[in-house]
Amino acid sequence: MQIILECTEHKTSGMPGTSRYVTEKNRRNTPDRLEIKKYNSILKKYTVHKEIK
Repeated sequence: MQIILECTEHKTSGMPGTSRYVTEKNRRNTPDRLEIKKYNSILKKYTVHKEIK
């Protein structure tokens, strides 16, 4: 199943745009929402990205 990961720090920074990644997960193995550290190109650092929707 495809999911969207969105940066948590980007919303609070006040900068325009969003940092999002599309990935896949198996719902049977990981029923909870994913939290992965990914690179945010706008903030130029690694930040926590949470699953949305």
